[in-house]
Amino acid sequence: MKRRLAALPLCAAVFVPAAAAAAPILAPGPAADPAAYQVSEIASGLDHPWSLALLPDGAMLVTERNGGLRLIRDGRLAEAPVGGLPEAYKQGQGGYFDVVTDPAFAANGLVYVAYAEGTDEANRTAIARGRFDGSALQDVTVIFRNVPDKDTGAHFGGRLAFLADGTLLLTTGDGFQYREQAQDKASGLGKIVRLAADGSIPADNPFAAESGARPEVWSYGHRNQQGLAVDPATGTVYQTEHGALSGDEVNVIVKGANYGWPIATYSVDYSGSVISPYTDVEGTVQPLAVWMPERFAPSGLAVYRGALFPEWDGDLLAGGLAAAQVARLDLDAEGKVVGETRLFAELGERIRDVRVGPDGAIYLLTDEDNGKVLKVTPK
Repeated sequence: MKRRLAALPLCAAVFVPAAAAAAPILAPGPAADPAAYQVSEIASGLDHPWSLALLPDGAMLVTERNGGLRLIRDGRLAEAPVGGLPEAYKQGQGGYFDVVTDPAFAANGLVYVAYAEGTDEANRTAIARGRFDGSALQDVTVIFRNVPDKDTGAHFGGRLAFLADGTLLLTTGDGFQYREQAQDKASGLGKIVRLAADGSIPADNPFAAESGARPEVWSYGHRNQQGLAVDPATGTVYQTEHGALSGDEVNVIVKGANYGWPIATYSVDYSGSVISPYTDVEGTVQPLAVWMPERFAPSGLAVYRGALFPEWDGDLLAGGLAAAQVARLDLDAEGKVVGETRLFAELGERIRDVRVGPDGAIYLLTDEDNGKVLKVTPK
């Protein structure tokens, strides 16, 4: 028997639109000159690579959505996957998602992997943690399982990011068919959750003391979150999420905030029908920017801080799946988007993840059966 989630009726409350400034609309920006950079291939033959973690010794850990965890060392992809991970649920959009290292990785060797877990009838987003010994994960434990279970193979979220205080953020999706749950703080669907590094729940989370709310919830009102990045210089948390038909968003994540989905959205449904008559509702936060009418499908997200492309300092780099390129969002001193430039369109590749190395090089993952790890440096 399938375990169906109960949907919350949108008519349960009266929503009042607020008088707030609209989010900037991002039409496709001009293309950057490919002569300004060079792209080299680090590895290929990966099964829909999803995320990349750079290790202190220059090695890389890469998750394959349909595979597992792979190691690249000295420019070579190890033939065998890194062992020790729990088995993932690999139907639909499920599989292995983000991989990040502990802030104290050099001392403790801890690695965190977000993944889909369960069955067709009952699945969820989870986080496994283990100690990397150079070839395998040891002492692996599942430190978090999202609640409730769902019976859809879509919208898992699965992005991870550490805050400066050592706590860990995880994005969760709305399960596709359960979008009303994104507004319900008693549900883990459509949320960003905040955990201690061992999976316990910090007492200072915004709803930890609220009756009926899940104590791990950090922000809510999200749809299908595919990008998450913390600016190492300012601590600002940026996120990207997919709308349905157009209306993809870039957000600045604030503790306890409601990001509107589905009561306030710039998106329309895949049929073209109206999801909500409002783009803004009192008590919700406006996006930093919105892609429309283009279907950009933002995925991996990075804040550029590095020496190789100094003119990009502080800008956002958002990978595009449907757009098959990267958007560089130019932010001013107040954090507002003042311009957009398109990068790497000449590759013709769906970009799943974007990472910035310690030397300022940019790493891209391409989302395909024969996925690649690419490195971008100036010419």
